[in-house]
Amino acid sequence: MTIPTIDLNDGNTIPQFGLGVFLMPPEVTKQHVLTALELGYRHIDTAAIYGNEQAVGEAIAESGVPRDELFVTTKLWNDRQTDAPAALHESLEKLGLDHVDLYLIHWPTPKFDTYVEAWLALEQLKGEGLARSIGVSNFHQQHLSRAIAESSTVPAVNQIEVHPSLPQFELVEFCQNLDVAVEAWSPLGRTADLDAPAVVQIASALGRTPAQVILRWHIQRGLIVFPKASSRERLAENMKIFDFELDDHAMQALNDLDMGHRVGPDPETFDRH
Repeated sequence: MTIPTIDLNDGNTIPQFGLGVFLMPPEVTKQHVLTALELGYRHIDTAAIYGNEQAVGEAIAESGVPRDELFVTTKLWNDRQTDAPAALHESLEKLGLDHVDLYLIHWPTPKFDTYVEAWLALEQLKGEGLARSIGVSNFHQQHLSRAIAESSTVPAVNQIEVHPSLPQFELVEFCQNLDVAVEAWSPLGRTADLDAPAVVQIASALGRTPAQVILRWHIQRGLIVFPKASSRERLAENMKIFDFELDDHAMQALNDLDMGHRVGPDPETFDRH
């Protein structure tokens, strides 16, 4: 099975589907990533704050998958926004890599007002070849606009919370109009999203699982997804979203689940260091 890729604004490409390891303990991360790579996953999303970069790196090293077939993302944590070069070097050492494919500012933390400084540092890190692409995460319109205005680079990616009960239509459109690719974290949202009658009905009609239906909704919106999974079976199931399509009626039914419900913090107020 071939996983589609998305063209980024810097000339690179990113697999539209991958594996996220948020809240995955280091002791299980290595085997989980190894299993994913064995199944054909090639896009792994981690972060410094997750505490499992080393386990991801060990899995990559043992997998035998050529480095140029992999897309590895990690993220700059909030208390390192004024120290991004050292932070990335630490992440690379843990990952056992000489570069990452995507390096993101994890949160704008507007209270501390250091995200532009961090963005300028990421520009330099990209220029040095330590990150092939650079982007941001959890940035709203005003954060993106300011970073772009005060630098010479438009972020390649904005990774934001998106799921049926928080579809983020306006922010996604804003990003796409700027040629900023959107990645959806927590793409399956809450259990309520999976249990929504519209999702269950569509899944039943198509002979698919509710998770597959929601992931397919993301794919057809042009978003990049990397759901977590708790087992080999779920890892395999999540990949099986490229051999069917949702019709316009199904897409609209999922769009209509918008309730503005967040799973995670509000980027306007989140200021954890």
